[in-house]
Amino acid sequence: MRTKTTNILLVLNLLVLGGILIRQSVVLQSFAKQSSDQSGTKDDEELIRLYQEDQSDRKPPAGKSIDWSVVAPRDHARLARVKELYTQNKLQTGGDYYHAAMVLQHAEAPEDYLLAHELCVVAISKGNSEAKWLAAASEDRFLMNIDRPQRFGTQFRTEGANTPFKLYKMDSGVTDELRRALNVPSLAEAKAREAKMNRNK
Repeated sequence: MRTKTTNILLVLNLLVLGGILIRQSVVLQSFAKQSSDQSGTKDDEELIRLYQEDQSDRKPPAGKSIDWSVVAPRDHARLARVKELYTQNKLQTGGDYYHAAMVLQHAEAPEDYLLAHELCVVAISKGNSEAKWLAAASEDRFLMNIDRPQRFGTQFRTEGANTPFKLYKMDSGVTDELRRALNVPSLAEAKAREAKMNRNK
């Protein structure tokens, strides 16, 4: 009887101790999150501006096309400045890494797309969920530009103004579940987008 009572007491003690440890863990996690949120580190204003300019240049007024003779020199200037900020270790927040990656995504060299992907990985690790899709798209763009199949289905190509858009060749190694985890449309949705892009040409 004494052994049974002792065992019951041991179980109760373990349950109480487990509850205390769980509560302590929750409190510590909450405190860590608050400390991170209240660290006072803000996204770099220059990187925000460069990102906003990059996006604005890709949204011409209704009925007009992008004037690449104007936008391309701006892209080159933004790219050069982002690389300067990167090499000077000015990227601090998840937003900084994401904003820099977006500018790099609109470069022309495969190594810039690869760096964009790597910056997205850091951005995600710092809690920036916007970088998920860009992590996939930058990987796809890198692969496309070294003549390898893309994996997520974010890249489309056309041979000219009067030729149809085509979803760039695919590697079958990525599932729709992985696409969903990175906020990427399913392969079926990518193919539907291909058809829509061609209807709108």
